[in-house]
Amino acid sequence: MRIDLIDGTYELFRSFYGAPPAQAPDGREVGAARGLLRSMLALLREDGTSHVAIAFDHVIESFRNELFDGYKTGEGIDPDLWAQFPLAERVADALGLVVWPMVEFEADDALATAAARFADAPGVAQLRLCSPDKDLGQCVRGDRVVLYDRRRDETYDAARIEDKFGVPPASIPDLLALVGDSADGIPGIPRWGMKSTAKVLQAYATLEAIPDDPSAWTVEVRGAKGLAENLRAQRDDAALYKTLARLRTDVPLAETEVEQLRWRGAKRAELEAVCAEIGDTRALERVPAWR
Repeated sequence: MRIDLIDGTYELFRSFYGAPPAQAPDGREVGAARGLLRSMLALLREDGTSHVAIAFDHVIESFRNELFDGYKTGEGIDPDLWAQFPLAERVADALGLVVWPMVEFEADDALATAAARFADAPGVAQLRLCSPDKDLGQCVRGDRVVLYDRRRDETYDAARIEDKFGVPPASIPDLLALVGDSADGIPGIPRWGMKSTAKVLQAYATLEAIPDDPSAWTVEVRGAKGLAENLRAQRDDAALYKTLARLRTDVPLAETEVEQLRWRGAKRAELEAVCAEIGDTRALERVPAWR
């Protein structure tokens, strides 16, 4: 069997910015919720789809904001998009999906936890993390746990992750800690660029293992002296950034058995109601099964 774990926040953003706006009968903007509905119906109609769960950032802030003031917040999110998050969760639930609305943790943490929990369950051939988010690349294991970009129909196993980022999946948090991640508000360490960082991490795997003295480095990197000086001066910061970048695998998800993720059909009454609410009853014709 194949498990599909969906980054619902990404799907909602993609639908909001990638599809035309649409109004509900009451005048509300619901284009993103409609797009999510159609996207999930397409997934459910694919051959091989059987076990599915979707995670949302019910609120944008998480425990990471308590660790670092500069971490991403909900500030700047279009109000028309933000207003559709609760609606999107209702759409996913009405479709019969397992829904994880995250408050203390982030959606990525839920997906990382589920990947760690279910990837090796009996009968599981592959677990797909359906998102292009580089943060989730740290969860990839061989070709059993993969990152799947549904929009581009591209699958990233461990070899492709290393080819894309220059480091194996396990070193992604170290890479993001040193280089920074503007999407999450992680500033990184000055002068540590993608190429030099990847080259150093290829030799040392973790930022903690990188020697303070560049003369002890076993890899030649341009500007090594300056890189070493900056890292030496900001090791505590780098350690914090790595904590921010590392996904949690201890989220208290209710589902403990893989069969709890099995899709058993949409909930007719709930889906009919939400489709009427968003003015997209034609989508009901595409539902492949009802429970």
